[in-house]
Amino acid sequence: DKKADAADDEAGLHKIVAPMVGTFYAAPAPDAEPYVKVGDKVKEDTVVCIIEAMKLFNEIEAECRGEIVKVLVENGQLVEYGQPLFLVRLEK
Repeated sequence: DKKADAADDEAGLHKIVAPMVGTFYAAPAPDAEPYVKVGDKVKEDTVVCIIEAMKLFNEIEAECRGEIVKVLVENGQLVEYGQPLFLVRLEK
């Protein structure tokens, strides 16, 4: 959807995307708090989620600096390579 993409760009939001195919986990354990939630500030090395692929748990870092404005996937959801996971308002 080209219009939605343009709107995201205009709003200056950065997408954190899945670097691999796997299962998205928002927290390090089922009973733990999520790594990040809407309103949280992140830095380049902030872990935002885990993607589990073939029994390997890969910590995904924000790789940007800003504020989480939207979580785009559900905990336990299968994600595709390049799928947007979070929207971040970048720090100026």
